[in-house]
Amino acid sequence: MDDLRHLWDTDTVWLNTAQYGIPPATTRAALAEHLDSWATATGDPARWGRTTREARRRLGALLGVPGGDIALGAATSQLLGTLAASLPRSATVLVPEGEFASVLFPFQARGVRVRTVPLDRLAAAAGEGCDAVAFSVVHPGTGAVAPVADIAAAARGVGALVVGDATQAAGWLPLDASGFDALVGAAYKWLMTPRGLGYAYLAPALQERMAVVPGAGPAAAADPAALFVDRFVPAAGARRFDTSPNWVAHTAVVASLDVLLGVGVDKVHAHNVGLADRFRARLGWGPGGSAIVSVDLPGAHERLAAAGIATTVRAGRTRLSFHLYNTEDDVDRAVAALA
Repeated sequence: MDDLRHLWDTDTVWLNTAQYGIPPATTRAALAEHLDSWATATGDPARWGRTTREARRRLGALLGVPGGDIALGAATSQLLGTLAASLPRSATVLVPEGEFASVLFPFQARGVRVRTVPLDRLAAAAGEGCDAVAFSVVHPGTGAVAPVADIAAAARGVGALVVGDATQAAGWLPLDASGFDALVGAAYKWLMTPRGLGYAYLAPALQERMAVVPGAGPAAAADPAALFVDRFVPAAGARRFDTSPNWVAHTAVVASLDVLLGVGVDKVHAHNVGLADRFRARLGWGPGGSAIVSVDLPGAHERLAAAGIATTVRAGRTRLSFHLYNTEDDVDRAVAALA
């Protein structure tokens, strides 16, 4: 990835993409142009609307599905809340123990029965019966990659929905969203976009089941420009679940996905996991297969910070995450700070 290094110029060694991603220079320029046009009163909402359509198309390309099956919202919890609202209150949803709140809370708030089991038992428990199984494809705290194929096969065997959160996966882990009934995510981490953009792949069969459109506004209507009508006519496809468009975030995600898709997720995966496994090997550990590494070493976060290396503490462990803008030198500096 050396030919891309000029797209970032950070004042720290940023091993913290699992908290938020750093935009490439092209995204920063696109945001600057957007803000300038807004500030100078030369912005064109019609053009910004085209950016929203392009964001939907590129997110579909990232997830390997048609853009028409992508809904755009504000956050994963909001999009999962829309899905949860379509479930009967008698439903049972299976979730891993220690799951991230944005996956768990929407179902609890709906009032359905939520049952938790360890991640390594999730597939077996799904096969015993539930209405939906919801889980992070990559766990935000540990970086563990879920056994998606096993979970999906078990859930489908009992007619349960397969619901994934790709927030910590999309952008570095190759994904085929068509293997899920719903795959949601937030774009401000590995997609290097400002907060405020959530996305969801919704399988066509699930779209038909989700008759409820909470908080429907013009963005969810068949004709978004018809603002003074007496009846809501939902849009075709997943757009019927859109919230009001976040033009700033849509502008950014188009530019950032131009970089990610240009490189190719397979190459991003090889780069990121290669750096993470280099770090693990220097600590005497085996490969982890994830771009996220969780370290249980006393004072690790503080020692890394003193060396100018940004990380995060989650559940008492120091979490490091490696992305496009990181290098082998970053890994070696982190290892030296912990030595």
